[in-house]
Amino acid sequence: MKILLINGPNLNLLGMRESEIYGNKSLKNVEKDLIDHATVNGSSLLTFQSNAEHEIIESIHNAIAQKIDFIVINPAAYTHTSIAIRDALLAVQIPFYEVHLSDIYSREDFRHFSYLSDIAEEVITGIGVKGYEEAITKGILKYRGK
Repeated sequence: MKILLINGPNLNLLGMRESEIYGNKSLKNVEKDLIDHATVNGSSLLTFQSNAEHEIIESIHNAIAQKIDFIVINPAAYTHTSIAIRDALLAVQIPFYEVHLSDIYSREDFRHFSYLSDIAEEVITGIGVKGYEEAITKGILKYRGK
């Protein structure tokens, strides 16, 4: 099983920014742990991070050629602004899990709305980097043998 993990803007600064919200672990360390988690569960995990909306969209489009079974995406601030990312996810018809490290529903009002939540398999929010692991595990269990 092939999984694509997409991280949006500013997540490259994990471990350096707002550690009280996002924790102390760098994105590289988070990705390494998640690759190990996927491997132990008989799957492979490809990772991608960009601060640029068009690059995230291209990674979603490329998931077709890569034969990705499902996507785990933390769109970060694009959650609240990007119809284009929503359209890309709808276009490729690859199931996806939306993950947020913080509880977006307990933060500023503008963070309460997501352009992706209504089309996601599930939204996992507010449990830090464990949210990625939970999404990967749920996806593997759901799509194994697809």
